[in-house]
Amino acid sequence: MDRRSFTKLALSGLAFSFLADSAGRAAPLGETQPQPAVPPAPRPASPGPLATQPYAKLLERAKAALDQHGHMFTLRDRVALADFNAPSRELRFHVVDLIGGQASSYLVAHGRGSDPEHSGWLHSFSNEPNSLASSSGAFKTGEIYEGQHGRAMRLAGLDPQNNNAEMRAIVVHGADYVSENHIATWGKIGRSEGCFALARHMLPQFIGLMGPGRLLYADKIMGLTA
Repeated sequence: MDRRSFTKLALSGLAFSFLADSAGRAAPLGETQPQPAVPPAPRPASPGPLATQPYAKLLERAKAALDQHGHMFTLRDRVALADFNAPSRELRFHVVDLIGGQASSYLVAHGRGSDPEHSGWLHSFSNEPNSLASSSGAFKTGEIYEGQHGRAMRLAGLDPQNNNAEMRAIVVHGADYVSENHIATWGKIGRSEGCFALARHMLPQFIGLMGPGRLLYADKIMGLTA
């Protein structure tokens, strides 16, 4: 065999040995290649802070009302909840961000017809004119205007139990009898004539967050401990 043929054969053999050795390292006989790691199954999302709040059940009712009256609302990012399970001395009026999960809370008065003994607790609702009582259910926030209480926001009642809201002039407004000082003196805030009355200095913030066209939901869920 001449030198050229030997060199060609040697190179071919080396190449074959290199390929065989590489293949052997890549997949040794009798061994399987490691499989890619299977990603862990996604865990259910932890309940957000809203689920632990005292008004969580009321929020679920508000979401149901938002769906029920869906054709009335193009703004579904925030809702307001008047949680009348709580006494008037507590921050029981909540603007809930349904996207971010945060909430801002305020004092709010109930109507004198809903608490004739002025106990600080709402005892009943009414939709009747001149009842001076609070009404329950879904409301749509409306026009912001200047009235006898100063700046205020109109409400339209969307349910049979509050559909007289506009006729009764049930609105959101500020009032001097809604304040921490009033609570310090009397252990409760004053009563409205059925309106959602807030502390005057907090009204601009509330109106800024809600504005016209959003859902305000009010109720007292029986069976819950206040």
